[in-house]
Amino acid sequence: METTLPSTRIVLLCVLLGVLALGWFGWRKYSSLRHPAESPSAAITKQPVNFTTRTFDPSNPPSDLPAMTPGENAECDSDFESNASVAGQTQPTDATHAILTITKVRMTLQLNITIWLPTGVTPHVVEHEEGHRQISEAYYRTADKVAARIAAGFLDRQVEITGNDLNAESNKALELMAHEITATYEKELNPEPAQLLYDSITDHSRNEVVAKDAVAHALKNVTIESARPENSDRRPAT
Repeated sequence: METTLPSTRIVLLCVLLGVLALGWFGWRKYSSLRHPAESPSAAITKQPVNFTTRTFDPSNPPSDLPAMTPGENAECDSDFESNASVAGQTQPTDATHAILTITKVRMTLQLNITIWLPTGVTPHVVEHEEGHRQISEAYYRTADKVAARIAAGFLDRQVEITGNDLNAESNKALELMAHEITATYEKELNPEPAQLLYDSITDHSRNEVVAKDAVAHALKNVTIESARPENSDRRPAT
């Protein structure tokens, strides 16, 4: 049996003075009660980064431009997506009880980045938004390893199933597990602390710190510096 969670995405909108995080979950299911014996396996597919730059007229913004608060004039929208598919073997123990064993986990990963730039934007602001892009891509470079470790932790997991319709109950368990996998991926990948530290270093592009230096510092020191109490109230990434 198999169930699929088509996508959970981590959306990090890197704006000049704020961040808009959006997320969504969905699933569909395919299943049957019995399958031949299967060897446990995990498969991770990481799609290439999908990057684009869009220029807009601030006086006549496009309808799909993410909302901006007063003072914002550019934005880097980094959208991390993951599809999780889980399959398992159901072994009934009686008419209303069974043991579900997870035999396969598949994940497909994607990163979509859009940099929104107003007409007449300064090179310094462009450089700042490119810094946000570099941080997102740095996290995505190891996303497949994160996903593989998470998926491996679910293989051979056993769940007790109870109900009059064991097939339906098994599907529910697989759906919940797919949801758990993508939620764990979202939590563990999480580039937001590095983006926040980057904005703190650059003062949201308002100072003269070189973006590439700020990116390097943020990636190297995010674990230490984001844990400091004085950084707990940092503003969202821009």
